[in-house]
Amino acid sequence: MSLWSEFLTNDGRKIHKWTHYFPIYEQHFGRFVNRTTTFIEIGICKGGSLQLWKRYLGPFAQIVGIDIDPTCKAAEEDQIAVRIGDQSDLNFLQQIIDEFGSPDVVLDDGSHMMSDIRASFKFLYPHISKNGVYMIEDLHTAYWDEYGGGIGRAGSFIEQAKGLIDELNVDHSRGAVPISEFSRTTMSMHFYDSVVAFERGRHLKKHAPIIGRDM
Repeated sequence: MSLWSEFLTNDGRKIHKWTHYFPIYEQHFGRFVNRTTTFIEIGICKGGSLQLWKRYLGPFAQIVGIDIDPTCKAAEEDQIAVRIGDQSDLNFLQQIIDEFGSPDVVLDDGSHMMSDIRASFKFLYPHISKNGVYMIEDLHTAYWDEYGGGIGRAGSFIEQAKGLIDELNVDHSRGAVPISEFSRTTMSMHFYDSVVAFERGRHLKKHAPIIGRDM
């Protein structure tokens, strides 16, 4: 069953997601279905999405929800753990890593504040598995002043992501961009309406041989 079908037939806790997110989820999370997977979602709300990930990913997945609201503890059940803390608190995030190990997927659906998004990404991205996925959704807030966003505004995560494009292409910068940990460990970046997804990994061979004849 597709993730969209799982959403449409949901009879558990309430789920609030934009319709166009679902093919994005399947594109990036599909390879983790029925595999041993640690999936962290920042931002729990009613807890319905935690149940959705549990059903979609299958019986081998460990779902971890993070939220600052203590009432979200009620969303715990088999395969779903909830930890209460601030997504920008690095000590709290370290405790999550210490307890559950390196996540395969991190989905940031938390406060949507630029400072929180940046803090979580800076700490958690280097900790995800070598072929993991880090996705941030609802990034329309990167254009809203009240969330620390705005067109071209320093501190906006969208502006940070634009800079990371250069780090992704560091091999072609002729020394203008220094090699970083992000450069060494990132396969690709994907931009969608209100969503950015980062795929960890490296190409086995960056430059394929030229095969064929001159015409």
